[in-house]
Amino acid sequence: MTCTCCLSRTILILTAALSITHNNASAKPLEKSPSGVIFAPLLADPLEPRIAVMPSLSQRTLQLDIGSSADLYQNENKEFAIGVDFGTWSQLKRTDEFKFPVDAIDYLFGINSSWRKPFQSNGLPFDTFSAKVQLSHISAHFEDGHYDVANRQWIEQKGWSGTIPFTYSREFLKVVLALSSPEHRVYAGYQYLYHTLPEGINPYTFQAGAELSTPGNTFIAADLKLLPIWQPSLQETRGHRGTWNLQAGMRLNGTGLSNVRIACNYYTGISRQGMYFYHPESYTTAGIIIDL
Repeated sequence: MTCTCCLSRTILILTAALSITHNNASAKPLEKSPSGVIFAPLLADPLEPRIAVMPSLSQRTLQLDIGSSADLYQNENKEFAIGVDFGTWSQLKRTDEFKFPVDAIDYLFGINSSWRKPFQSNGLPFDTFSAKVQLSHISAHFEDGHYDVANRQWIEQKGWSGTIPFTYSREFLKVVLALSSPEHRVYAGYQYLYHTLPEGINPYTFQAGAELSTPGNTFIAADLKLLPIWQPSLQETRGHRGTWNLQAGMRLNGTGLSNVRIACNYYTGISRQGMYFYHPESYTTAGIIIDL
């Protein structure tokens, strides 16, 4: 399926989702994290620790995410916190008889510190400034779904000339700054890799995004990253490529499940899976996200 078809399907799904409203037609505030963290998780960032089941609408795959961020300490006025991040991001294959062999999986753990400060401004449509600093480790692995049992070998990958599997490990420092109000948020981020395997990876990654509350407990969000481009002939990265994740959805507040949202994503750019860090892809997913 071409990127144009995927995008057309996404537009139709998002239009239908945003047309479903409750009795109150006005936009409601973006929900804060049920866990009460000072810096609310980024809605459209595909590498935000969360619980999600997102089948692909264009491929026979399924994304299964399990993780959460938690504040272990908050000061009395809840403007400063120290916490932890744990997450896994899996790509599963969908086969017959309800089987889902794991193709690739990423593991993340780390610590974070966040800060939030209300302010007043007549010139800006925001009333809160917040920031989050993360120090994290992430590793990636191929699993049984990437092994050819009949030929007793790992499945070779187009665009990768090294061995399969290979060691993927990264340690990084990430900073995200955000301006927000109850109905919307904009943010910008920067990530610095201070250790990486394979080597030859540009250490700098940039990020920006926006989130908007829309009528009927619905929302739309966009996340953009500039990720290094792997050059197989050079065995290193050169330049950056824009990687978008566009999300629209609805929180199930009317059913009492305020921490559950149904969402649709359109993703295009470099793969989020570490074992495919050299591979560009585009796809559409739709499923359920649980915010802890």
